[in-house]
Amino acid sequence: KLIFLGCKRGLEERAGTMSAETANGLTEDQVEILEYNFNKVHKRPDPTTLCLIAAEAGLSEEETKKWFNKRLAEWRQSEGLPSECRSVTD
Repeated sequence: KLIFLGCKRGLEERAGTMSAETANGLTEDQVEILEYNFNKVHKRPDPTTLCLIAAEAGLSEEETKKWFNKRLAEWRQSEGLPSECRSVTD
């Protein structure tokens, strides 16, 4: 059973508000949704969860996947890990 834990505010509540865009072209609300899910739900969401996050943020699945991949690389670097997973033989 998939339980999606997203931002506390619903899409309807955000629909009428304009949020300033950040440097990467996303709104503050979109970044809040993405960061919440990255930090509290899963750093590597499965396709179904990715679809739900994309819908909640109002982004395409491809945009959402790219954001998660970039954010994961940044997180791994901050933790002193390689930005991408490699095999143990590399």
